[in-house]
Amino acid sequence: MKTNGKPPIVHVQDVVKKFPVGNTEITILKGISFTVADGEFVSIVGPSGNGKSTLLNMITGIDRPSQGQVTVAGNPIGKMSEDALARWRGENLGIIFQFFQMLPGLSLLNNVVLPMDLANKYKAKERRDRAMHLLDMVGLADQASKLPALVSGGQQQRAAVARALANDPPLIVADEPTGNLDSASARIVFDLFQNLVKQGKTLLMVTHDKELAREVPRKIEIMDGRITRDDYLGNGNWAGH
Repeated sequence: MKTNGKPPIVHVQDVVKKFPVGNTEITILKGISFTVADGEFVSIVGPSGNGKSTLLNMITGIDRPSQGQVTVAGNPIGKMSEDALARWRGENLGIIFQFFQMLPGLSLLNNVVLPMDLANKYKAKERRDRAMHLLDMVGLADQASKLPALVSGGQQQRAAVARALANDPPLIVADEPTGNLDSASARIVFDLFQNLVKQGKTLLMVTHDKELAREVPRKIEIMDGRITRDDYLGNGNWAGH
């Protein structure tokens, strides 16, 4: 793991997540602990229903742990109010979903501008220029004026990458970002991720794509709510948790 002399950007400590089911409850996460260094690219893998997306929800603040603590960029996000969390998320976190989540009534350009408007980030006159720059970076400058329904799924996901970068967040979290794409489009999106990491971003990606996961420098495997393997591909070592 790279440390760069900095504290970890993500610190998950003894996280347990329980959900009520009728008169009982089920435990989805069972004492998860790990850290992610600034600038790392990490894939989170494992069978469906074993807690991967729940873990991402803990890191993004979409949900809160039943026990334990999650600290992201120095912020104990489980202890923040919903309003403070929303503001923090808008400036510090880029989220990419499997099904794109583009607003259908807005052009690709305006979908990318929107996070800047909501966070009041950058001067108003700079936002469209920045959005165009980001769309150009993902190869969509010529599609900027189109509505999401008028471009392919792969193009929508590339626009979603541009949107996630709108406020220049240090951390990008992607939940099955290639799960709804053909292999060629998945490769384009994955190559974008690799370039972002080279530029200094930290990226966490839940994926079922074993081929792509093999190319990620670090792979965390979750089985039955626990980390069972933590693999740094750079040295081939596996560390059980």
